[in-house]
Amino acid sequence: MSLEHRMGMPTTSAMKKRTLLAGAVGNVLEWYDFALYGYFAPVFATLFFPSDSPALSLISAFGVFAIGFLARPLGAMLFGYWGDTLGRRNALAWAILLMAVPTCLVGLLPTYETIGVVAPIALTLCRFLQGLSVGGEFTGSATFLVEHAPASRRGYVGSWAGFSAQIGALLGSGVGAVLAANLADDTLHQWGWRIPFMMGGLIAVVGWYVRTGVPESPAFETIRQAGGLASSPIRDVFMTQRLAVAKLAGLVSLHGVAFYLLYVYLTTYLTTVTQVPLATLLVLNTGCMLLLALLIPLMGAWSDRIGQAPLLITGAAGIALLAYPCFLWLTSNHLPRMIAAQVLLTLLVACYMGPFFATVTELFPTSQRYTGLSVGYNIGAALFGGTAPLVATFLIEWSGNVLAPAFYLSLCATVSLTILLTLRNRGPAQPALAPDN
Repeated sequence: MSLEHRMGMPTTSAMKKRTLLAGAVGNVLEWYDFALYGYFAPVFATLFFPSDSPALSLISAFGVFAIGFLARPLGAMLFGYWGDTLGRRNALAWAILLMAVPTCLVGLLPTYETIGVVAPIALTLCRFLQGLSVGGEFTGSATFLVEHAPASRRGYVGSWAGFSAQIGALLGSGVGAVLAANLADDTLHQWGWRIPFMMGGLIAVVGWYVRTGVPESPAFETIRQAGGLASSPIRDVFMTQRLAVAKLAGLVSLHGVAFYLLYVYLTTYLTTVTQVPLATLLVLNTGCMLLLALLIPLMGAWSDRIGQAPLLITGAAGIALLAYPCFLWLTSNHLPRMIAAQVLLTLLVACYMGPFFATVTELFPTSQRYTGLSVGYNIGAALFGGTAPLVATFLIEWSGNVLAPAFYLSLCATVSLTILLTLRNRGPAQPALAPDN
């Protein structure tokens, strides 16, 4: 009798759809909330970090953006311990609630003009709490999804972690585009920017409801019934999985930098180096994020047929080689070339992101998987992803070269490609995740 029958779980396609939805809905809400800050960074720079130097204000705003990522490794350990000892589902349900409170507070915060230096301090604290939540959410959902997936569908099911994150970020970008198109600039700065943050916090209850109504991961239940749960997963990961954590952090360098440079920072970047209107750039960004969201599950499903390694290597090598020429087109002020460049980069990013979680989840044994994946991913995200806008802005100021972000993106792609070549090939028909591997 199957594990699902023994546990009284439904084995129909309805259960599989509920599981996908549970893994996805929290990510949508989490990444909608978390990414909004990046889209409204120019507004925060003005309202919370006023300065005679616009560049300094923007660097300060992106510095607070990076604070959220510095909190993510701590959140990874907190929720990783929770998920590996008490269950994936329970940890994921609480992660989404932790995101709701600071997100609502961001929408209610007084600005620097009203309360002075307390305003940026409060904003930084909210970002820190959001980072704690995301530290356990994203990788926890990937663990939950892949452990529920049959061997022949792990690429596709695992891709739903990335797909749902893109949908959430896309929703944030879309809200930003709607507000920019329909509100005057003064109105947007006065109160319009508050609306999406308050919306994001209020709808978090949807994620809680869906997640508490799905079964626990079968792989986790197997080791729990066998008495194989780790008593100290954090200690175990740092004692026995250091190489896997380091490899994962290196692989995340491209995953994080590509997303935050090309879909969060790029709009702000292009407003400073081109004459294209902000509303047009937001529409372009939203369109490419929609394309990325659609391509990620397609690439995940394709990896189930041809293997994960070919797509991962294609994405990393392509970005390493084409980042510079694509940025030449992006900064050309020629809209068709700008569109072509971002579409090409989006295709390559999708090749990398589609099979990503099906590959990296198997770097860790089940008893340490939530913790190991969360710690490795969030260390990489803290070092590379969240700092990407700040590093790009600094590199431009330091070098005087507006194409400096392209070199940084290419470097990260080269690092990730090198690590990929050390992994064993991920074929199209790998055996199921072993509960005790």
